[in-house]
Amino acid sequence: MARRSLLRERCSASTAQGGPVDAVLVTRPANVRYLTGRPAPGSALLLGPDGTDTLVAPATDGPYSGGGHAVDELRTCQLAGEEGDTAVAAAQLAVSAGADSLAVEEHDLTVARHRAIAADRPGLRLTGLACAVEQQRVVKDDEELSALRIAAEITDQALGELLESILVGRTERHLALELERRLIDHGAEGPAFATTVGTGQNSGLARHVPTDRRVEEGDFLSVRLGARYRGYRCQIGRTFVIGTAPDDWQIELYDLVFAAQRAGREALLPGISCRDVDRATRQVLDAAGYAEALGTSTGHGVGLEIGEDPRLSPAAMGKLDACVPVTVEPGVHLPGRGGVRIDDTLVVRPAADGGPELLTITTKELLAL
Repeated sequence: MARRSLLRERCSASTAQGGPVDAVLVTRPANVRYLTGRPAPGSALLLGPDGTDTLVAPATDGPYSGGGHAVDELRTCQLAGEEGDTAVAAAQLAVSAGADSLAVEEHDLTVARHRAIAADRPGLRLTGLACAVEQQRVVKDDEELSALRIAAEITDQALGELLESILVGRTERHLALELERRLIDHGAEGPAFATTVGTGQNSGLARHVPTDRRVEEGDFLSVRLGARYRGYRCQIGRTFVIGTAPDDWQIELYDLVFAAQRAGREALLPGISCRDVDRATRQVLDAAGYAEALGTSTGHGVGLEIGEDPRLSPAAMGKLDACVPVTVEPGVHLPGRGGVRIDDTLVVRPAADGGPELLTITTKELLAL
């Protein structure tokens, strides 16, 4: 209720486009969940002009059966027919309650849905809500951070168990599937994103799709995974060596990426600009001749989605606040040889509180498995 009240107050004062509005329509799934506490696929949330909050669900959803944290003062209704549109129905409720203007998430609504709302209620002034809910989601409360800690704990457990198993001869695809199964076994709702496992020349790639390549002695093995718990998602990335002691080039590359990652982690303090965190990480790689290795960003926010604001990139605007969870995830890939990635999820904390809180605690030592 408090989250919806805050959004209502902000929209009553002004919006990014068009001035104050009478009602607000939220359709992006993560935003609906954030404001209601309910995983409600296909639903639309209306903050009506009369102070009533209504969740409009598809006809096929069935009665709401719980999930998420407790929700108060939220009216729910379902469409009568399967052909209806929850956003259009919510706009109709807004007009029935006396709204003359409605703020909508234009970055989420399709053109067809936007036109349907406008055609159904031609007297209703539509204005853009911009990313008001996403901005409100950036700083996490205690309940959200607790869910992220549990997601990180599940992720560490799943990865730790895999490292204790026999890896040589198994395929990337098989290892990725096993990691996702272990996440669920330990209490996750599912993976936070598609699990990545890369071996040999595939290691160190940020978005590698696991293949049938088998793990071999001497390979770099890089993994990126995360658990989803109560809707909240974390991310971890680690790189290991298969077999005996790593080669000199593997140690050198690993130490470089580790140094870059440590520089980024140590920079995560309230008040620092997002681009300065990126710069702290990037300059370590630049000095070693890997200026282009980091790609477009050092990391990003996490929460109900992977890849939320803020962005830690050279072009990013704004500064970090306390209680903002972000990733720091540098990597270097050498074509034909492989590479290293090290990803962590951390929460921005002031130096007086010990600095950034590390959620993903699996060792970053270069292990030979």
